[in-house]
Amino acid sequence: MQSSHLSALYRFTRKVITACLLLTLLAGCTANAATPADGSYSYKSPSSDGIGKVYYGREIANVMGYQGANWLARPSRATEERSDMAVDALMLEKDDVVADIGAGLGYISFQLARWVKEGKVVAVDVQPEMLALLEAERDKYKVDNIETVLSTEADPNLPTESIDMAVMFDAYHEFEYPAEMMAGIVSALKPGGQVVLAEYRAENPLVLIKKHHKMTQKQVKKELSAAGLTWVKTDDRLPQQHLMFFEKAA
Repeated sequence: MQSSHLSALYRFTRKVITACLLLTLLAGCTANAATPADGSYSYKSPSSDGIGKVYYGREIANVMGYQGANWLARPSRATEERSDMAVDALMLEKDDVVADIGAGLGYISFQLARWVKEGKVVAVDVQPEMLALLEAERDKYKVDNIETVLSTEADPNLPTESIDMAVMFDAYHEFEYPAEMMAGIVSALKPGGQVVLAEYRAENPLVLIKKHHKMTQKQVKKELSAAGLTWVKTDDRLPQQHLMFFEKAA
C-alpha cells in the first residue's frame, strides 16, 4: 500500500513539474514576442514617449507634431546641437543632391542648401503643415535649390538612385515604419551614396532627452545594417549626438 501511495505521489509530482516547465516556456515565448530579435514589428502598451510599436527591441518614439514647430526653431538649438559642425562634417560637394528626411521646418535643409549651390536639397516630411512652413521661408528668402516632398509613413517618395546622400537629424527614431522607410531611402540612394544619422546619445544619462528620443550606436548599427547599409564611421564632434555615417554598396 505504501509503495502504491509513493508511486501516485511520484506521478503527481512529475505532472506538476511538467506543467511548470510548460508555463515557463510559454512565458518566455511571450516575452520574446514583445521584443523580437529580428526586424518584425510587435506591440506593447505604449510608454509615455513611445507608440507601443517595437522594432529590433526598440520602442518607436512619438512623432513631434507641427504644433511643436517652435521647439525646432528655438534660439538655443544652435549651441545645444552645433548643427553647423554636423553639416561641415558631411563634406558635401557643391553639386550633390541631398535628401533631408524628416525635414520639419527646414532647420537643416537651409544649412545644406548653402553647401550644394549647384545641386539641391530635397526636404522630405510626412506632415504637410511642416512643409508649408518650410516653403513659406524658402520663398520668403528666395532659396531656389530646395524642393519639398510629402512622404507617407512608409515611403519617402523619392525616385530610384536620385540622391547622393540622405540625412536624418533627430528623425529616424520616430519612423513608424523604419524598415519600409529605410528600404525606400536605400533605393533612392545612388550606388556608393551615404545615409547620415544624428541621434542623441542614449548611452549618456546626462543627455536630458526623453528615453525613446535617444538611440545607442549599437541599436542604430543593428537597424541600418538590416537595411543593407554598411557602417563607415561615427563622428564624435557634436556635444550631445552621435553623427553616424553609413554607405550603400557601390
